[in-house]
Amino acid sequence: MARGQQKLQSQAKAAEKAAKLKKQHGHNANEQKKAAQKALVFVCVICKAQMPDPKTYKQHFENKHPKNEIPEELKAVSV
Repeated sequence: MARGQQKLQSQAKAAEKAAKLKKQHGHNANEQKKAAQKALVFVCVICKAQMPDPKTYKQHFENKHPKNEIPEELKAVSV
């Protein structure tokens, strides 16, 4: 039974080591979602869609809401 116990200890130690290594890299899904959410700073006034920059926002507005008037902050943006 000693070998079985050693095997379990070894597996637990390896799992702990892998978790530490993964945590060091900081690639968990929650942190990635937070970083992506920070990048989406522009919000469409009509459909509330989020965009990362004004150029994308203007393209979105022209394509999705062609009948509506373009907001003032987008009129100066060149595509």
